[in-house]
Amino acid sequence: MFSYILKRLAIAVPTLLVLIVISFVLMHSAPGGPFTAERKLPPEVLANLNAKYGLDDPLWKQIGTYVWGIVSDFDFGPSFIYKDRTVNEIIAQGFPITLTYGLLSFVVAVVVGVSLGVAAAVRHNTLLDYIAVGVSIGAQVLPNFVMAPVLVLVFTLWLGWLPGGGWQGPEYWIMPVIALSTSFMASIARITRSSMLEVLTSNHIRTARAKGLPERRVILRHALKPALLPVISYLGPAFVAMITGSVVVDIYFSTGGIGKAFVDSALNRDYAVMMGVTILVGALTIFFNLVVDILYGWIDPKIRY
Repeated sequence: MFSYILKRLAIAVPTLLVLIVISFVLMHSAPGGPFTAERKLPPEVLANLNAKYGLDDPLWKQIGTYVWGIVSDFDFGPSFIYKDRTVNEIIAQGFPITLTYGLLSFVVAVVVGVSLGVAAAVRHNTLLDYIAVGVSIGAQVLPNFVMAPVLVLVFTLWLGWLPGGGWQGPEYWIMPVIALSTSFMASIARITRSSMLEVLTSNHIRTARAKGLPERRVILRHALKPALLPVISYLGPAFVAMITGSVVVDIYFSTGGIGKAFVDSALNRDYAVMMGVTILVGALTIFFNLVVDILYGWIDPKIRY
């Protein structure tokens, strides 16, 4: 297992380098630039700005300078749009907020989704199963860009129970967490239900029941672990998607996370911010895919790396 982890970490470095090169080339291939969006600048001013930020260098040299800055100083460079701010400062300001409501959303989605899936499978073709499936389907057809305005309309404008935006306390977390976790919770519930139904018909479950073990012990000790394998494979990318932020959540609830900064950087052609967030998402994706593979080996002893 240790050699497998080292091998995966060794593969992660060239993977990130390929991600940087492809992202760099794609961004610079699009017409325009960070200093041509608002109004046309005099050629002399534009040339000075490009020279200041190194945008007049050959593309291979810009990539090399950028990668060296990350490797040597962990510096993602200055923002082209936000004056006197670096990409590190923008990420350091927004990522803790995104990480907070992302982690909370992940916990809610996993706990509620697995509970619904297990309950629906154990009480198959009963009223509880129909309710759990109905809740899952309803949550699946209400993505966060629908849930967010509905939550603001109901709980802020109509009832006045919760603040509609900001990030000053726990009461500001409730609606972003609900909006972000709903669709993931539905997917987890459906995957858990189908996997649990398959495990409950397997031979080792029949043997456990034939030995007279309590049903609660059969479910929690013998059926739940193998049933969670498909769920674990889904949780890796889902966790990254939740903790790296949702543009809809940041826009509708004004949380100040990195989702809105990423979209603004794309619209303003702020190459440095786009690259910083892209590398962050890529690194988290690689890391949590590794975590998922390790969990696979821990849950299922038959898997050997």
